[in-house]
Amino acid sequence: MIGKKRWSGIRWKIVFIYFLLVFIATTIIGVFIMSQLEAYYKNSIRNNMSDLVLESTLLSSFTEYDDLMSYQERIQSNVVNWSKGIQQEIFVVDDDFTIIASNNEKLVLKSAVKLLDHSIILSGFNGEIAEADGIVQQQNKDLPVKNMVFPIGEKDDIKGVLYLREDMTSVYDTIDQSKIIFVRAMVIALIITVVLGFFIARSITVPINDVTEKAEKMARGDFSQEVSVKSDDEIGRLAEMFNLLRKQLNQTLSEISNEKSKLETILQYMADGLIAIDLSGHIIHANPAAMEMLNIAEEDKVNKHYDDTIRDYNENLTFDKLRDNCKDGGAADIFTYSGSIFAVRYDRFKDENAQDVGIIMILQDITERQKLENMQMDFVANVSHELKTPLTTIKSYTETLICGQVDDKETSNQFLQIIDVEADRMNRLVKDLLQLSRLDYKQENWNKKESNLISLLKSVVAKVEMTAKQKNQHLNCIFDDSKKVMSMIDRDGIEQVLMNILTNAIKYTQEGGRIDIDALHAGKNALIIVTDNGIGIPEKELSRVFERFFRVDKARSRAMGGTGLGLAISKQIVEEHNGSIELDSKEGRGTRVTISLPLSHIRGKRNIE
Repeated sequence: MIGKKRWSGIRWKIVFIYFLLVFIATTIIGVFIMSQLEAYYKNSIRNNMSDLVLESTLLSSFTEYDDLMSYQERIQSNVVNWSKGIQQEIFVVDDDFTIIASNNEKLVLKSAVKLLDHSIILSGFNGEIAEADGIVQQQNKDLPVKNMVFPIGEKDDIKGVLYLREDMTSVYDTIDQSKIIFVRAMVIALIITVVLGFFIARSITVPINDVTEKAEKMARGDFSQEVSVKSDDEIGRLAEMFNLLRKQLNQTLSEISNEKSKLETILQYMADGLIAIDLSGHIIHANPAAMEMLNIAEEDKVNKHYDDTIRDYNENLTFDKLRDNCKDGGAADIFTYSGSIFAVRYDRFKDENAQDVGIIMILQDITERQKLENMQMDFVANVSHELKTPLTTIKSYTETLICGQVDDKETSNQFLQIIDVEADRMNRLVKDLLQLSRLDYKQENWNKKESNLISLLKSVVAKVEMTAKQKNQHLNCIFDDSKKVMSMIDRDGIEQVLMNILTNAIKYTQEGGRIDIDALHAGKNALIIVTDNGIGIPEKELSRVFERFFRVDKARSRAMGGTGLGLAISKQIVEEHNGSIELDSKEGRGTRVTISLPLSHIRGKRNIE
């Protein structure tokens, strides 16, 4: 058991980790060096073979022959003379895959398909300089070789190939010898690592064992132990912390007494109000938040009966009713005071003997939450109203047509057109509501790419230009359409925003009006500014223009087909792009809309629109 504990101790774990790290590092280095060494030798052989052929006149001398086989003897003589003093085997292969010349005369006029690597020969006939490693049987031995092929003739008129083969046995022998040397060096390094690791681990574990022994004595109640600090490293810090712990243990009782003041601090600074009431109905504790909510003065809470404090707020929260309501567990209620809405939760609290001591109440200001709920109810009411109006129109006209009270075909067509318009209106409303829902729940899928805002503006202006011409309005494009203002945007989303802004500008500008459109850089942002001289918006209504279903002139907006959601959607889309949208307007003088988007921080591809 003792031996097992020794071998499982941290000392041997450290030694093993050192050993493992050195082993892994040296193995990786060895594999890398061997692979690089092998690649170096192979590249050297390939370069030598290439230089041998390309820097000589042998290859070019073959191009003067129309048919290599017809000049076989001359080519053989050239090859034999040229190959004197070189180690490589040389073969000249014609287009019939026949070896017509070689410095290995035993292989002349034999088929190259069986004797040589036909795959790179094919590459040579395709006009490529190709290479491949291979194995050659020689004297019952497998010899590694490097094969290279050079085409003879132009690419469209390949007469044959020049095939070189070189023995790489010496290369692999050198690599194998290098591996043996490296393995020996690695073994020596690992032995040194184990020895050094043992001494390093011992310098760490001896002080730890000392601390462990003295901690065991302290666990038995002997607090006189003190560890000597011999170093300034982590082990020394451990010894210092041990000595500090011994001193801190003597102060534990005094620290426990401070917990009460900590708890009082928490209660004092908590955001929710807390009131504790004893069984006689008197307030025994009220934190500052509760005193502020209920407007209780400091002197009033001392021995003040709870009913005298709460009676003016809610008669259902008197002490007797609180006690009855929480008889079977906690309860909750809501009351209003001074324009604020408060939620109250209360329950009995007990002592260490599980006996009732009193009632504790938690007060929470839910005014903002209630406002949000009211906004949601208004939103539902607005949706219902917006849907009810077209539905009523569709229903009445449809019933008229079904009853057959309209015999005139032209009138019937008018009725059907009205139904179609109202259906389109409902469809637009539903689409806008669905998009708002996706935006609210972050479910809109954005396809953001680096885009040119100038190009996008030109496209949007072209789409609304006909509508503006129908009202004799002038769309004045101030921006320089030859420049680029790049931003990371979802093109469809920002196009929807711009279409909505320009459509509103055309819609609420009188005939013959003017709409200025500009785009420019402003620091790290791009600004798109749309200014019209239309009817404008009253100053008191400006703060609400981005609210859902808000219309300055509801009757006129509905007559023009608006849903009251366009600006709300536009604002959320721009904010999803980390931008902002602002609207300035003066009644009777026009409106100015400014859209700010971050400029692109990354370099995009050329000519991206």
